[in-house]
Amino acid sequence: MRIPATTANMGPGFDCIGMAFDLYNYIDFEPAGADGYCELTSAGAAGSIDLSRENLIYKAYAAVFASLDKPEAGIRMHFENNVPYSRGLGSSSAALIGGVKVANEVLGNPLNDTELLNIALQFEGHPDNIAPALLGGVVISGLLEDGQVFYRKITPPKNLRCTVIIPDYPLSTQKAREVLPQQISRKDAVFNIGRMALLVDAMHTGDLQQLALAMEDRLHQPYRMPLIIGMEELIPQAKALGALNVTISGAGPTILLVSDGERDFTPLLSLLEEKGVAANITALHPVAEGAALIKG
Repeated sequence: MRIPATTANMGPGFDCIGMAFDLYNYIDFEPAGADGYCELTSAGAAGSIDLSRENLIYKAYAAVFASLDKPEAGIRMHFENNVPYSRGLGSSSAALIGGVKVANEVLGNPLNDTELLNIALQFEGHPDNIAPALLGGVVISGLLEDGQVFYRKITPPKNLRCTVIIPDYPLSTQKAREVLPQQISRKDAVFNIGRMALLVDAMHTGDLQQLALAMEDRLHQPYRMPLIIGMEELIPQAKALGALNVTISGAGPTILLVSDGERDFTPLLSLLEEKGVAANITALHPVAEGAALIKG
């Protein structure tokens, strides 16, 4: 099973829009033993992956069986995790979607995408990352009054290019949420509604020049930016190098730069080094396919 990394919010779309990237986690799996048997192994990230039944992938796997009132089928799963933890690239969503997809495959695919999202939602609370991890592309999503998920998928524009700067320190989603205000002004709400509408139009039409305006935000980024060392100083330099806009990926600390073609943003690393921050810079491409079974 191959599951993509994701970015959420994309500026103004707090908790309601995300996009899948060509950076993947992999789960090799096979049915094994009697009901309830569980064997988990991993490659890489030694010591950082819980290989007990408390592993998030296995918990999501078990939740699918519970939703169908079936005993958990015995399983062997081997993980290859390439999406970094606590960096704002959807590592927990990749785990959850990996777990529900594996379970659905083992059961013969009785559940549709909406049903799988609703199971994963029990753990995540909001669908902005889990939806593109499952479906691929750019996904607008939210919750109905009864707590069930709704979504619409957009195929990413072919000319959209993304670069991520991944600092060498983590930032927990909980900490990033703690700095957000409990209330916002009507002016800021209207500001974001307009930008979000423009963002959706840019994704549909491929008119990426709109992103210079469409990815502005007043709901979360002004409050989270102080948690991300050097980001405020980095933004004007990134735009001078060809970035249409610069945003926080998810809760951070990864910084997302969007452009309408390939650009070299490596000079930005020296700015972060001056701040005492080591970071990796990676060009990632939006992908239209989400979690998928890869045979071979």
